[in-house]
Amino acid sequence: MSPFDTRVPAVLLRIDRNPFHHGTLGAVRSLGRAGIDVHVVADSTGSPVRGSRFVHRMHPPPAPGASPADIALTLRRVAARVSRPAVLIPMDDASAVAVDRMRDALAPRYLLPLSPAGLAERVADKAELAAVCEAAGIPHPPTLAPDTPAQTTAAVRRLGLPVVAKWSRPWLLPAGTDLRSTAVLRSAQEAHTLCRRAEEAGSRLLLQAFLPPAPDQDWFFHGYADRSGAVCGGGPGRKLRAWPRGAGLTAVGRWTPNPTVQALAERLTSALGYRGIFDLDFRREHATGAYHLLDFNPRPGAQFRLFADGSGLDVVRAQHLDLTHRPLPPPAPLPGRTFVAENYAPLAALGSGTGTERAWHARDDLAPGAALWALWPRHAVRRVLHRARRATAAPAAATRVVRQTARHDANSLSDDEKASSC
Repeated sequence: MSPFDTRVPAVLLRIDRNPFHHGTLGAVRSLGRAGIDVHVVADSTGSPVRGSRFVHRMHPPPAPGASPADIALTLRRVAARVSRPAVLIPMDDASAVAVDRMRDALAPRYLLPLSPAGLAERVADKAELAAVCEAAGIPHPPTLAPDTPAQTTAAVRRLGLPVVAKWSRPWLLPAGTDLRSTAVLRSAQEAHTLCRRAEEAGSRLLLQAFLPPAPDQDWFFHGYADRSGAVCGGGPGRKLRAWPRGAGLTAVGRWTPNPTVQALAERLTSALGYRGIFDLDFRREHATGAYHLLDFNPRPGAQFRLFADGSGLDVVRAQHLDLTHRPLPPPAPLPGRTFVAENYAPLAALGSGTGTERAWHARDDLAPGAALWALWPRHAVRRVLHRARRATAAPAAATRVVRQTARHDANSLSDDEKASSC
């Protein structure tokens, strides 16, 4: 007899237009293998996910830039087609924030964890996260939010180079631009250039102290906080390879016991009263050994299937069991398991064996893996050509920005700042 209430379907919501989001495929497979009908509300154009045999039905997503009311309307239409209450799982930050805002409007059509209102947006906002960490006593890198050229110059001088640049609300970044949620900057000029694009980005630019590279530096923690606040369905992992290197997604990761990271995750979620799926990113400071929280994502991380344990439990299965009032099995950790995203680390995928979870290839669901290799090369070539065109146009624009910045800095700096810069 299945431990799941298979009468209750699952609806996966993803607003962003990333056709190669392997976390969505992981959730489809995990729930579909449990006998649960999986509905996917996401852009399926050119996506390998649509070929999975575990997708019960694809639904068109809200239009880009849709308002919360429009998103709620889309979800009500999906609910009418599903015709039964369903567990709703946001798969990106934009979806998580929107669902949190519309919780009352979505009930009782959808089953949702009962987190405090507004908490998803608070922890997803990189500017708010610094205050959250300070209140909970969680290490966090020094972070500044400059608004003017003079403040940008002062922030870079205070934090030092290189410096990490983040957009406060990355889910608002427009599609089709070269703006990234996180970037490592090597000069003050790069910081000035980004700061001037805040209106285009839709949120404030943050500058954050760069923690120098060190062994065993990048860690993450995935979990599900159930109705009682207990954390289950995940664990700590170490990022072995990132894409882009140094400030990107997990291309290769390993389930690695780390009591310190686990304690920090449990302390933070308990202090916030957080309920639901979460994904935390940490970076260990070599000089002090402290684990600094870099990101709090109120939804599944793309590599969450790394933490499928000996009983098959992961964060999306934990949420379905919990919200349908079914008991969760005792934890059965499998440390040493490895996760590989083949399109970002193909050589690691070729060399992997038993105990490895691949993002795309699965013996019981071959179509998405085959579709990936038909679609990914064309996608990669388009991105390279797009970057080349932007690089060709960049020198003239950079010259204009240098001149504008010099004028602004000369006019905006105080006498003391001018003296110290001479």
